[in-house]
Amino acid sequence: QVQLVESGGGLVQPGGSLRLSCAASGFTFSLYTMSWYRRAPGKERELVAVVTSTGVRTNYADSVKGRFTISRDNAKNTIYLQMNSLKPEDTAVYYCHAFAVVNYWGQGTQVTVSS
Repeated sequence: QVQLVESGGGLVQPGGSLRLSCAASGFTFSLYTMSWYRRAPGKERELVAVVTSTGVRTNYADSVKGRFTISRDNAKNTIYLQMNSLKPEDTAVYYCHAFAVVNYWGQGTQVTVSS
């Protein structure tokens, strides 16, 4: 059974940091490109960051460049999203996504940036 389980979301003040994790199981994690997406209230789903299967290459949305870092640990079947200098506009549900031939999605974790 395929599972992507996100954790690490919560409430943080502007300027703060959070680290999201996504634990994968049920598929060959090391073969999959992994991504973080987010959906803010009333907005379309947005691609936040991508990491290739080996972890060598990453890419980011312009809105998070320089503030967010995606990484993966293939030994632990886990990806991470380190989020620094958080802004209120980063408030969203963050989803973990796996892609090779097929797509898998996690259930999402809420991130709220507010004072």
